[in-house]
Amino acid sequence: MSGMTGKVLESVRVLEIGGLGPGPFCAMHLADLGADVISVVRDAPNNGPTGTLLSRGKRSVFADLKSDAGRQLVLSLLAEADVLIEGMRPGVMERLGLGPEECLRANPRLVYGRMTGWGQDGPLSARAGHDNNYASVAGALWGCSPADARPVSSFAMVGDIGGGALYLMTGLLAGIVQARRTGRGTVVDAAIVDGSAHMLNLALSARERGMVADVRGESMYDSAPFYETYVCADGHHITIGAIEPQFHALLLEVLGLADDPDFATPQYDRAAWPRRRARLQRIFLQHPREHWQSLLEPTDVCFGAVLSPLEASQHPHMKARGVYNEQGGVLQAAPAPRFDGKPYETPRTCEPGAHTQEVLAALGQGASAWR
Repeated sequence: MSGMTGKVLESVRVLEIGGLGPGPFCAMHLADLGADVISVVRDAPNNGPTGTLLSRGKRSVFADLKSDAGRQLVLSLLAEADVLIEGMRPGVMERLGLGPEECLRANPRLVYGRMTGWGQDGPLSARAGHDNNYASVAGALWGCSPADARPVSSFAMVGDIGGGALYLMTGLLAGIVQARRTGRGTVVDAAIVDGSAHMLNLALSARERGMVADVRGESMYDSAPFYETYVCADGHHITIGAIEPQFHALLLEVLGLADDPDFATPQYDRAAWPRRRARLQRIFLQHPREHWQSLLEPTDVCFGAVLSPLEASQHPHMKARGVYNEQGGVLQAAPAPRFDGKPYETPRTCEPGAHTQEVLAALGQGASAWR
């Protein structure tokens, strides 16, 4: 395997119009992998909207986009950029004079990334919303709970990050490949509803095979005792995912249930699932989470303890891989994925507007503001 020199995206220049949630996360992810990211803060310096963690690896400048000077700063930076990321409601960038037409005129190779919840068109495109709204309308929130409980959104994960930021990044990288091959830029319409729905294709494939039903409580993932979350004696939880026959057989063996009459019929005997789930619930309630970790984690039963982020940072596997670290007392996850098996160093955060004078000085001297 050849060694990798530098960061994989070190030749990529990204201009981010500061906003909330998925756009800044996407820009942070690009910076994690080595892209040169300049974030334009639209509010007063030191009062940025993205938070310090999502600013890591970036440089930050202040610009009033409603002013001629602010617009000109953006256009000047765009002249040498590969990517622009914006997360305004549809039409806002056009009203600021910074829509795709103006920006692609300034740089025909530009990949113009638009991050919204509902998309650039459609009946809801102008409406406000948040992660749980987008995920619910897309169909992605429907299965996020036991059948007899209310669906709960894992904060900002399914919609903002999964269906939003990561799909925006995919579109941007695809656009960069096209621009470097053809010299033509493109506009990426990354809607959280689109990405959240696209993520369902694995579940929809399982639906074809009868593993996912159209009625809650009749699918393998929300009714099978071998794919379930259980509470332990100390109130903590564990997950079991013994779907495959060999893993299910191993689970029964480790728990001493291989010859138990409650588990005598085949694994997919649905009539037996309620009885088996109740039996496993009683078993797992007998001991604390640490006991089940010690017993099941070293095996192939497909087991996981439900950990808080702080607890996860202390798990031996996560520590061995260096997945979490702290900077200035702030817990954060390291860049991912890895290349050539080597972890990246976690970039430092920056204060909003901290690089305004540096960037303006470079432009004023006729020099490139990019590294």
